[in-house]
Amino acid sequence: VLDVWKPTADRKAIINLPSTVQMSMPHVFAAQIAYMSQNLKYRDNVVLSVHPHNDRGTGVADAEMALLAGADRVEGTLFGNGERTGNVDIVTVAMNMFALGVDPQLDFSNMPKLVDTYERVTRMYVHPRQPYAGQLVFAAFSGSHQDAIAKGMHFREEGNEQYWTCPYLYIDPHDVGRTYDSDVIRINSQSGKGGVGFIMEQNYGIDMPKKMREDFSYFVKNVSDHKHQELKPAEIYDVFEQHYLNAGWPLKVENFFVQKFGGQWIGKILVKADEEEVILEGRGNGQLNAISNAICEAYGIEIDNLVYSEHDLDRGSDSRGIAYFGLTDKQGRTTWGAGVDTDTMTASIFAFITAINRMEGMAQRVRFRHLTSDPAAVSEFKAIAGQH
Repeated sequence: VLDVWKPTADRKAIINLPSTVQMSMPHVFAAQIAYMSQNLKYRDNVVLSVHPHNDRGTGVADAEMALLAGADRVEGTLFGNGERTGNVDIVTVAMNMFALGVDPQLDFSNMPKLVDTYERVTRMYVHPRQPYAGQLVFAAFSGSHQDAIAKGMHFREEGNEQYWTCPYLYIDPHDVGRTYDSDVIRINSQSGKGGVGFIMEQNYGIDMPKKMREDFSYFVKNVSDHKHQELKPAEIYDVFEQHYLNAGWPLKVENFFVQKFGGQWIGKILVKADEEEVILEGRGNGQLNAISNAICEAYGIEIDNLVYSEHDLDRGSDSRGIAYFGLTDKQGRTTWGAGVDTDTMTASIFAFITAINRMEGMAQRVRFRHLTSDPAAVSEFKAIAGQH
C-alpha cells in the first residue's frame, strides 16, 4: 500500500496498529510496535498510530509503552469510553505525560468542568476513583496519609521548592483546577491528628501544639463515627470551639489586672465560680504566672507539667491572638485549652481557665470550696480593673 501511496514528508500516511482485544501483554505489544517502527518502509513519512483497547485493563500501559517504542500517535477516548471494556483513556495518558514534564498539548487545567460537561453530554459518569479526574483521587482520609501530606506541604512552604514534591499527591491539584481545602485532606473516623491539624491551620489559621492535635483528633473521630459521615471544615471547627475555646464553666473570667512590686508580679482576677463572683489573688515571677497561681492556690490545683504556646490568627494592628495551654496533673492526666482575644494576655488567661475547667472533677472542686467575695470589694475591683 505504501509503495502505491508513496507518502512524503508533507503528505504522510497514517498506519494504525490496534490492540483490539489486548491479546498481548503491554511489553509484548511495545516490542511489536518497536519492530514495525524499525523495519517499516518510508518510516520518516509515516505516522505510526496505535489504538489500544482495555480488555486486559492495561490500555494506558499499552499506549505509554508503545510511545516509548516509537509510536507517533495514540487514538483513544475521554475517560476510557468505548466498546467492551473501552478504549485507552486519553486523559490519563496525557496527564501521565504532563506529570513527567512532557507537554501533551491538551488543556486539562479545569478538570471539574470537563467532567461535568462529559457527564451532561454523554449521560454517563466519571468514577470517583478515576485517575486525575475522579472526585476522590486527591482525597486522603487515612491518618498516616494525611500526616504525610501535611508535613509535605510544610516542607514545600519552608523550602520554596521549585518542582512539585508532596507525598501521596502525584501532581499539584491546582494544575487540574482542584483545591487543597476541599479536595485533598478529608476528615472522617479514619483521620488522624495530622489531617485534622492541617484542616484547622489551612482554614482557620489554628496551629495547635502536637499533643493537643492528637487530643483533638479523638473528639473529631468520635463525632464522625457517630454521624457516619465525613466532616466539613466548619463542623471540625465547631468541635474545637465546643471543647477547647474560651470555656466559661465552672470558672468564668470576668476581669483581671496585674501589678509589679519589687521583683514580683501580683495578679488579681475576678471570676464567676458556679455563678458566684469571686476575687482571687496570686503572686508570680511573671504576669501570667501570678494569675495562674491565684487560680491554682484558690482551688487546690497541683500542676505537674505545663505546655504553653501562642501565635497570631490575623494580620493587622487589631489582629487576634490565640493561646494554648496543656496542663498535666499529679496523676499524669493532661487537659488542653485555647483562648482567643485581641489581647495576648487575655487570650492566655482564657486558655488557662479552659484547661482548668476541663480537668476531671473541677466542677465538684469549685462547689466544695465555694469561695465568696464581699459585693463592695467586687465593685471596687471592677472599677480598678477598668482603669487598668
